[in-house]
Amino acid sequence: MNTIADRKVPSHEATYLRLRDMILTGRLVPGQAVTIQGLTQALDAGMTPVREAIRRLTAEGALHLHGNRRVSVPNLTAPLLDQVAFARLTIEPRIAELAAPRLTVSQIAELVRIDALIVPAIARHDISAYLTANHLFHFTLYEASGAQVLVDMAQSLWLRFGPSLRIVAENHRRSPLPDRHLDALSAMRAGDGTALAAAVRSDIEQGIEQVRTQVARGN
Repeated sequence: MNTIADRKVPSHEATYLRLRDMILTGRLVPGQAVTIQGLTQALDAGMTPVREAIRRLTAEGALHLHGNRRVSVPNLTAPLLDQVAFARLTIEPRIAELAAPRLTVSQIAELVRIDALIVPAIARHDISAYLTANHLFHFTLYEASGAQVLVDMAQSLWLRFGPSLRIVAENHRRSPLPDRHLDALSAMRAGDGTALAAAVRSDIEQGIEQVRTQVARGN
């Protein structure tokens, strides 16, 4: 799994995971600088583990460190979006295809449960809950693939892409984002890797096009 809930990890790693999840779920808005001191308070962590988490996430391209003890989530540019889009559309459908024959009945049931959280989150305009459930759905599926190298690559790509989905979701308050996971769930139940890969590709393409529109408008 890719959240820190119910995981026993060292404090430095826990701080990194909490900060990473803040980025993935849009609690740090792209382009908005925050102080390092503010992050220590938000994360309820010491300065040393927070600085280490910032160092790691900066190296992963998820944060930009400013000279005034502030950090921000970078805004996606059109050239960077093109690269991220190419990589996601190459890697993630393949992970899904590999996961299809490995999924158990209980894992599919868990994915159904997670997906059921998405529409209510959108309906009550809880964007962080929507982004959390969407991320959890994808990576619960991906972890079933057993392809950890590819999953790690996908996680890195989401750190660059995921925060921009908050802006998209903010702009779809009156017209909710379609839930493209139903086709994926049908393919999972059928054990059809090709159909599952196609469903995941369609889901990713939808998000990419929405983010591309926002990037063209200057976010």
